[in-house]
Amino acid sequence: MDSLPPDVEPENVAPADLRPAGLQPDDLAAVAANRYVSLTTFRRSGAPVSTPVWIARDGDELVVITIDDVGKTKRLAHTSRVELRPCDVRGTVSGDAPTHHGTARIVREPEEIAAVKRAIGQKYLLARLGNLVTGVTSRVVKGKPRAGIRIVLG
Repeated sequence: MDSLPPDVEPENVAPADLRPAGLQPDDLAAVAANRYVSLTTFRRSGAPVSTPVWIARDGDELVVITIDDVGKTKRLAHTSRVELRPCDVRGTVSGDAPTHHGTARIVREPEEIAAVKRAIGQKYLLARLGNLVTGVTSRVVKGKPRAGIRIVLG
């Protein structure tokens, strides 16, 4: 098997014959290892719109949590194509940052959203704290509905 980053277990990498064409075994791990990723979705006109997001790995997919019915989810409703690039918290992408292409789908079922929140929470302490606070305050204050975004590279 090709060399993997030190934190990636070989059993978590799909065999070469199950990976999408052109996808390297460490592409998924490389994208998921970034603290922030610029998620680019596309308008109906084809114009790109980039947003910095937290991203985590959940099996063979990358996941993002967002408020539902915002620009990202509206654009993904008609075009599932996405691009991912490492960025900083403000969304600034360095000129030599690799671009990873993928296909995204929106998940809105409570159990699917919970799985996305778990994956994000395992990586980001602030997400865990936010989930805890939301769990306590949601009985008093109604929050905006969430949606998960599941991304397959390739």
